This record gives sequence, structure tokens and C-alpha cells, in this order.
Amino acid sequence: MSRILENLQPEKVFYYFEEISKIPRGSGNEKEISDYMVQFAKSLNLEVKQDEANNIYIRKPATPGYEDVPTVILQGHMDMVCEKNKNTEHDFEKEGIKLIVDGDFIRADGTTLGADNGVAIAYQMAVLADDTLEHPAIEVLMTTAEETGMDGVANLHPEYLQGKVLLNLDTDIEGEFLVSCAGGAKAHVELPVSYEKAPEAHTLYSLAIKGLTGGHSGADIHKERANANILVGRMLDRIRCEIPLYIARFAGGSKDNVITREAEVSFYVSNAQKEALEKTIDEMTIAFKTEYAKQDPGLEVIFTTLQEEMEVLSLENTAKAIDLLMLLPHGITAYSMQIEGLVESSLNIGVAQLEKERFHLVLAVRSSVPTKKENMLRKIKLVSEALGAKATVNGDYPAWVYAPNSRIRELASEVFENMYHKQPKIEAIHAGLECGFILEKIPGIDMIAFGPNAYDIHSPEERASISSMARVYEYLVNLLKEMKNY
Repeated sequence: MSRILENLQPEKVFYYFEEISKIPRGSGNEKEISDYMVQFAKSLNLEVKQDEANNIYIRKPATPGYEDVPTVILQGHMDMVCEKNKNTEHDFEKEGIKLIVDGDFIRADGTTLGADNGVAIAYQMAVLADDTLEHPAIEVLMTTAEETGMDGVANLHPEYLQGKVLLNLDTDIEGEFLVSCAGGAKAHVELPVSYEKAPEAHTLYSLAIKGLTGGHSGADIHKERANANILVGRMLDRIRCEIPLYIARFAGGSKDNVITREAEVSFYVSNAQKEALEKTIDEMTIAFKTEYAKQDPGLEVIFTTLQEEMEVLSLENTAKAIDLLMLLPHGITAYSMQIEGLVESSLNIGVAQLEKERFHLVLAVRSSVPTKKENMLRKIKLVSEALGAKATVNGDYPAWVYAPNSRIRELASEVFENMYHKQPKIEAIHAGLECGFILEKIPGIDMIAFGPNAYDIHSPEERASISSMARVYEYLVNLLKEMKNY
């Protein structure tokens, strides 16, 4: 059977990317890929450790002449975000990713690709498997559960690592070096609810927001893309200003760190109010399409009448659910005063699900200023409690604070200039990286993050540039070779 990526170069990078794409590796489902890496390392006669979080540590000795050069850690995460289009049939628990070559891009068939962070894993494997490279001792660190709170790196065993220089390979803009990242946390808001029989002389309707661009709630938040949960909340709020309504069902999003692309609500309205309801929905649809014409050109509002019968939330519960969507802080709350254009603090209501006994919201909270992160979490708690809901926090992760002096940053820039004949961009990022945890566990470690071009990560439109993957791998190999000058 022919390989999808068999004609692409460098051969080892694309071979391993295709191999790991065959293995289901959604966050929380990394045991198989982790075990695969243990066997891979053993097949190369390399020292390998696997910890209780399924993190992988592989050590490759220095090549001749590099024995006294500082050890370099290559770091990436094995898990991926599992998102698919609504009409795509795919079981992420059991099926690998179906790869498609589309011009200069690799993409998947209606699902996320997993270039975030499968490219890093392919790079690591290619370096480990290639005996022709020149490099210092290399430690490969492959972590788990990065996409759902960084639980893998939070349980890192620093005693398994000797290196004090780290190359994080979890970025998606070629020519950009990341040197700092935001910290963050996951906030859960739970509103207790109860159901009652739908009132007489009322009709059940479905309202869905679809076709949004979506994206990463950190890396793409500055693009001001629409969040389907927020738009549905606004639509319901506008309707209730004129027409009483009873929510029966609400489903929007499954990941806090994804800008929600689709959300759907079912609700009852009096039969006598159908014309007024349609008028309000038409007005809000025009407003949304105007507001998001550039960011979300595919925005759709789908309004239908349903024939089924459902129990509903009371008017009070309905009001509180809508109030939460309207009052919880969302989006960008502050820009950095140190780095122009960098988002400092933001929130994303990535999940809004009406369940049997609760209306459950999950927010991704991010800030490069720890006290501001705490302030946002406090606001979530106060708003929630004022509306009879409970707020809890988990998945807290630290920021990667900028290091004024960094030899790896200097050396990486020198190697880049020699190869690309231009200077790299030195950037901070609003998204979270595992570097914050690593710095906390290995104080003083010298780090930089880079990677090839990938687009629309965390969405089914995710794609990775083939030519960029090749160039950045060549750059990585050159940087390892030049570590003699560290």
C-alpha cells in the first residue's frame, strides 16, 4: 500500500508524521502513542523512560566532537485537539487521521490534522533516527495532555533530564521565535437547573449558529473572530427582551481552548409570537453578518421549527442561563503595555452545554500577568455566584516569563540569519506553552520555541505547509550542529 506522503522530503520527517497520524492520540488518549514511542526508542537502542503521565524521555548520545557541548532538550507534545465538521464521520478514539496532500499543504479529511503538535514529534523522531547528523547529547521530551490543561508537563520528572537548553517545537509561524507566553487556567461554571413541562400553545424552535472560522483561543483571539456560544447568547437575550422564551436544549463547543464554531439552542415561544420572533432573528442575523463580515464570512444562522416535545427550563432558569452568557467576561480584556499588539489578558467561553442537572460553561482564562489572571477568575466567581451558579478552577499553568539574557536566543538568531538572510521575529505569545511549567521545574533553563507554518489549528481547516516543514527541519539540524558555539 502506497504512502500518502512518500514522495515528500526530508523523507524521515514525513514518514514519521504519517506513522503517528495512524495512531489515535487525542488528549487523554495517549497511552498507545506513548507506548509506540517506547518501542521506537528501544528499536534504536536509545535510553528511554516513560512516567505515570505517559510522558516520554529519550536520550541520544552526542556525536564525536560534541561530547562537551551542553545537552539540548527537544520538546513537543503527543496529544492533539480532536475537532471535526458536523457532517464528518470519524471516531477519534479508534481511528487515525486521514491525510490529504493539497498543493503545498497537508490537511485532514474533515478533521483536525494534528500538526499541533505532530510536527514536533516527527522532527524529534527524525533527529533520533538519523545517524548522519552532528549534534550534542539530545534529550527528547514528549509530553501528554497539553491541549487539556498541560497535565503531562505538570507531572514532569525533572530528574529524568540533564539538559539546561531547550528547543520547544510547538509554534506555527516560520521565522518567529517565541520567548515568552501567557499563563492560564480553566474555569468551570455550573448553574443548577431543573426541568418542567413545556407550556401550552407554545412551539419548539431550533436556532443554530454555524460556519464560523473558529480557531485557537490564545493564538487567534486577537483576530476578533465570532464565538458561537456568545452569538447564541446575544440572540436569546434580544429575543427575551420582547418575547418570553423557555430553553429546552443548548449545545455549544467541546473544548475551552477552541473558539466555538457552532452552537445550537432549542426553545419554546408562544404560538402568537412567531412573526415577532422571526423578525427579531432576521434583524440579529443581519447584525451578526455585518459585525463579522471579514472575520467570519461563512457565518450562518439556521432557524427551524421542531415537531418533537421536550421539557424546558423555567423562566427563571432560562433567564439565568442567558445572563451567564451575557455577563461572564469574554474576549480580550487587555493588551500588553510592553509588547505592542500582544494580547495580555483574555477569556474564551469555549463550552456551553445544557445537561440533565446543570448548565455547564467552561472558559479558557489567559494572562501574562498572574495578578490579572487571578482578577479575571475572581470576576467569573462573583458573576456566577450572583446568578446562583458555582465556579471552580483547574488546569492552572504558569507563564513563561521573558529572560533578558539568553544565549540560545542569540545563537538561534545567528543561525537563522545565516540560513534565511534576514532576522527572525522575536515574539511573545498569548497562548500557553509548556515552557512555563518547564521553567518552574528547571529554574534557569535557557529556552526558545519555533516551528513551521501551520494554519487554523484546532479546527478542521488545520493545514501544515510542506515546504515550511522541510525548511524548519533543516534549520533545526543546522542549529544542533552549531551548538558548538553555545
